[in-house]
Amino acid sequence: MIDHFIQWVGSLGTWAYLAIFLVVSLESAAFLGFFMPGETLVVLGGFLAWRGALDVRILIVLVAAAAILGDSIGYEMGRRLQKSWLLRYGHRFGMNEARWAKVESFFQRHGGKTVFLARFSAFFRILVPFFAGAARLDYGHFLFFNVLGGTIWAIGSVLIGYLAGESWPIVAQRIGRATLLLAAGVILLAAFVWHRRRR
Repeated sequence: MIDHFIQWVGSLGTWAYLAIFLVVSLESAAFLGFFMPGETLVVLGGFLAWRGALDVRILIVLVAAAAILGDSIGYEMGRRLQKSWLLRYGHRFGMNEARWAKVESFFQRHGGKTVFLARFSAFFRILVPFFAGAARLDYGHFLFFNVLGGTIWAIGSVLIGYLAGESWPIVAQRIGRATLLLAAGVILLAAFVWHRRRR
C-alpha cells in the first residue's frame, strides 16, 4: 500500500508539495508516523526536484515548515493530555509513576538535545514531541531545538534525494543514518566555528 502511495505522489506534479507537507506534518503530530512514510516522501521530493518537477528551494522550506508544525502539534497534544493520560493508557507498556518521574527529570535536563536528535530518528520523532509537552518542557526551549532540527533535517533529506537521483529508493532505506551523520557534522562544524570565534 505504501509503495502505491509513493507512486501516486510521484505522479501528482506540483500537487506533490501539498502531499509531502501534509504527510510530514502529520507524521509526528498524532502518532500517525507509524503508518506514514514521511522520510521516504521527502527523499522522493528531492528526486522529483532533481528531475525538474519541483523546485528544490521551495521544497526545503515546505518540508522544514511541516516538520516544525508537526512537532509543535505533537507537543501541544502532550501538554493538553498530560501525564494522567499516559499513566492511564501507558501501563500496558510499563509506564507508571516512578518511570514517568524519570522521564520528566530527563526532559528537564536534556529536553532540548533530545528534541533535536529525535528529528533524525523515524521512531523517536513520533514520540518525543508528545513526551516533551507532557513533561512540560518550556515551549520556547522546545521550539528553538524543534526549528533547528526540523530545518537541518529538511535540508539534508531533500538534498540526499536530489543528489541520489535515480538511486533515491536505495538511499531512502538508509536515510535515517545519513541524516543523523549530517546532523552530527553540522553540530561539530558549528562547535568549531563557535570555538574559533571565542578565541
